[in-house]
Amino acid sequence: MQVEVWSDVVCPWCYIGKRRLEAALERFPHRDEVEVVWRSFQLDPSVPEGTTHPTLPALAAKYGRSEEEMRGMQQHVERVAADEGLEYRLADSLSGNTLLAHELLHLADEHGKRNELKERLLHAYFEEGRPVFDVDSLVPFAVEVGLDEAEVREALADRRYLAAVRADGATAQALGATGVPFFVVDRKYGAAGAQPADLLLQILERAWADAHPLVTVPAAEGCEDGSCAV
Repeated sequence: MQVEVWSDVVCPWCYIGKRRLEAALERFPHRDEVEVVWRSFQLDPSVPEGTTHPTLPALAAKYGRSEEEMRGMQQHVERVAADEGLEYRLADSLSGNTLLAHELLHLADEHGKRNELKERLLHAYFEEGRPVFDVDSLVPFAVEVGLDEAEVREALADRRYLAAVRADGATAQALGATGVPFFVVDRKYGAAGAQPADLLLQILERAWADAHPLVTVPAAEGCEDGSCAV
């Protein structure tokens, strides 16, 4: 069974959703037969590459709120994250274009390191307050999970995974995703947003049951309705 997750590395609800999916999978008896595939999705591809700006005032302007109101919303997200064991630092965060990060994740996928890099980037951005928007910022995280620095720099320079990132985005749009995280199980069941672990578990169980229907053999002698005929 395959679970595809569209998300961005600067989406606070995506990290929360990742933890909730992991919690659901821990309770799913067929966990070893589930493949989790991380797909690329950019929340704001319009941000010029190579630039960053403070997140809080930008969000306040986007949603027509005061910075005080927006900080209160951030604190709510921080509390939700804490319930999932995450220690967010949103007040002083920076925003930027995440295209290079997604390209790097596709490179990591070719080396079987996508899950590790995804976790590393999310942890770096949300819990360490580190940028994930340019080559020099991304290289240390890639090396930490076992990728070769020279290959990383070459791949991000020639943009060989740009088409793959855009293809992920196009697929998400075709499937009806308007935001992230967006979970899709076997291309049959979808769930938008950081759904509770219980709901994600229900989706996994239903998808498994659909893919593995109960097969019965012809009835033999037995008891029915609480009684037996002798």
